[in-house]
Amino acid sequence: MATTTKTLVAYYRVSTATQGRSGLGLEAQHQAVARFVEAEGFTIAAKFEEVETGKGSDALDRRPQLAAALAEARRLKAAVVVAKLDRLSRDVAFVAGLMAQRVPFIVAELGADADPFMLHLYAALAEKERSMISARTKAALAAAKDRGTQLGNPRIAEAQAKGAARNRANAIEADAKVLPLITTMQADGASLRKIAVELNAKGIATARGGKWAAEQVRAILSRAA
Repeated sequence: MATTTKTLVAYYRVSTATQGRSGLGLEAQHQAVARFVEAEGFTIAAKFEEVETGKGSDALDRRPQLAAALAEARRLKAAVVVAKLDRLSRDVAFVAGLMAQRVPFIVAELGADADPFMLHLYAALAEKERSMISARTKAALAAAKDRGTQLGNPRIAEAQAKGAARNRANAIEADAKVLPLITTMQADGASLRKIAVELNAKGIATARGGKWAAEQVRAILSRAA
């Protein structure tokens, strides 16, 4: 929205804690606003930055830094500047609610002369694009599933398979060490519970380093069978 004052309040936002810690996104926003301010002859009186999602009807309540930026802009009779419109929100209703705060907004990538109607229009286009991308993604995943394509990260699946195979190998190795003793005691007429007691008395741990119980002895015998 156009403004008659050359003083601005800058607002920067990223959606995830990872982006916040790494600076990804924030640095680009700072650079975009800095270039805009220098080109247009504005000055930044205050800066507000936060890590928070822009989704939900209560988004403003969960974004205290945006609320603080609005309050400071009212106090200074200044506009709030953001690098891109989606740093405010991609939700038309939310953007409309911000317009109702009667604080001018400037979007650096749209220029200083973009009026409230243009901001609403761009927000509507962004919201529609997000909806279309979501619909296309769901349709593509459903089609891939129908074709029998395995969804998900193949590297994760491969790592899980290797882990499971390693666990099975470790279990087989552990079984082989204790199985002769178990079968000997069983041949002597010992019950599963008695075998577990004897193994614990001998200081022999389970494959996971724990104590023996009848069910664990039964499991080893079942795997051997």
